[in-house]
Amino acid sequence: MSHVISIMTFLPLVGMLLVCCIPNAQERLIKQVALVTCVLTLLVSGVAYYQFSLLPAEQQRIDYQPAAVEGAAITGFQPPLGEKVPWITQLNINYEVGVDGLSLPLILLTTVLMVLVVIYSWDVIKDRPKWYYAFFLLLETAMLGVFVSLDVFLFYVFFEIGLVPMYFLIGIWGGPRREYAAIKFFLYTLVGSLAMLLALLALYIYSGQVGPATFSILQLAAVQPLQQLQLSPTVGALIFWGIFLGFAIKVPMWPFHTWLPDAHVEAPTAGSVILAGVLLKLGTYGFLRILLPCLPAQCEIYGSFIVILAAIAVVYGALVAMAQKDLKKLVAYSSVNHMGYVMLGIGTAMMYASQLGANTELGQKATMAVNGAVLQMICHGVITAGLFFLVGIVYERTHTRMIGDYGGIMKLVPQYSGVLMVMCFASLGLPGLAGFVAEFHVFVGAIGTALQAGRLGLADSNLLLWASCFSILGVLVTAAYFLWMLQRLILGPVNESLVERAHGHLTDLDRRELVTMTPLVVLTLLIGIIPGPVVLNLVNDYVWYTLTTLKF
Repeated sequence: MSHVISIMTFLPLVGMLLVCCIPNAQERLIKQVALVTCVLTLLVSGVAYYQFSLLPAEQQRIDYQPAAVEGAAITGFQPPLGEKVPWITQLNINYEVGVDGLSLPLILLTTVLMVLVVIYSWDVIKDRPKWYYAFFLLLETAMLGVFVSLDVFLFYVFFEIGLVPMYFLIGIWGGPRREYAAIKFFLYTLVGSLAMLLALLALYIYSGQVGPATFSILQLAAVQPLQQLQLSPTVGALIFWGIFLGFAIKVPMWPFHTWLPDAHVEAPTAGSVILAGVLLKLGTYGFLRILLPCLPAQCEIYGSFIVILAAIAVVYGALVAMAQKDLKKLVAYSSVNHMGYVMLGIGTAMMYASQLGANTELGQKATMAVNGAVLQMICHGVITAGLFFLVGIVYERTHTRMIGDYGGIMKLVPQYSGVLMVMCFASLGLPGLAGFVAEFHVFVGAIGTALQAGRLGLADSNLLLWASCFSILGVLVTAAYFLWMLQRLILGPVNESLVERAHGHLTDLDRRELVTMTPLVVLTLLIGIIPGPVVLNLVNDYVWYTLTTLKF
């Protein structure tokens, strides 16, 4: 048994406790402890990745490869890179953690972004830095806990803990309407979480009718209590939509997205980075970790609705982003647009879940779509985090986010303008950069699945085909709004009033900002050029195995 996963998960919590013990006056020591904690967590996550890469292929797929079967109940599961120990024995709740090809890339993304957030915030946060860093460290433990949890109860605990630090980060260090944005964020997410909790409790209770009641994701996926009990479609629908609501609000999917722009605009820059880079991924991760493996039959029934909502989100998010005058709101709505691609890929696999193992070509196409969805989760985390950093950097100098206030800044800040162009081109899907690879996989997979499903005579293949083609419009509109934004921001004559706002010193990127942005630019280029070795090879093994072994 390895303890590396637990060490990685709770190391930020230890750092938070140390920060809380340091007197407020020792700001430098507080920052140093926070930075060292995040760097150590990053190093431990690297160790976890290395140890995982050394495991045999069958053990890398341990999430859905139980160790023994006794009737309908799965027993004996013990992750080689993780732990399973009794926790609340009366309810058969275990502390069960592990990693695989889905969670590891997201864990590495989280630990990298947390280091960059602390570096960026070093000279920016002047008000109550002790609690600022303490809340971020608590948030890191919550995010990592979600990605490593293999017990639904443990998953839910970490999922909810993340609400608290983000609420305070927005409410204390946010903009003028921070209280409103913080409360809206908290209430929206809490409503979805409560609906999800009721559905998960129902799933736990029904599992007790076919064997020992369990919260284990692996056991629920293997036992499939709803299918064994042959419950009415209404029960399955209520459980599905309860879990769906909790994750859909987190993504956020249209029409559950309205909390996102307010939260992004009012949050401090580092808060926006983590919100877009990691927290939104908790929702899409939940779809792949819990909903699809544990309720595949319901996913197949309602997969077409997911695809329709995803297609609307892609185009709607792009169109609304184009209408924005606030730079931060534009990037915020671009998240609605880009997360729509993720849900399109996931919805594609949902629609034909029962056929993916039986038809190899259909399984390959759906795997490509979900590969693209997971890759898009990583790429969006890298690219949009970079864009929010860049918005924060220029706002610190000019104290305005209105696009109309800018103009010609390439002549004054060429390094900043160059980095901004790279990240914008990556987000709009320029070949050779990260965004293109992810979107290409989603569309090829979704359209390929639709065509293969049509050849097999499966239902709703035309709906998937048209939804995928409609979503391609989002790529066009995305290119339009990013090019329009770049034109008004960095090209043309210099806006002298902007220079006055910066007190005559609109300076280029300093050393701290270069250190923050360089890893994101490098990752954007690497994923765009060699996506396989960086992310896709790891993801593909997990996705193919999961989709082709769903139990009905």
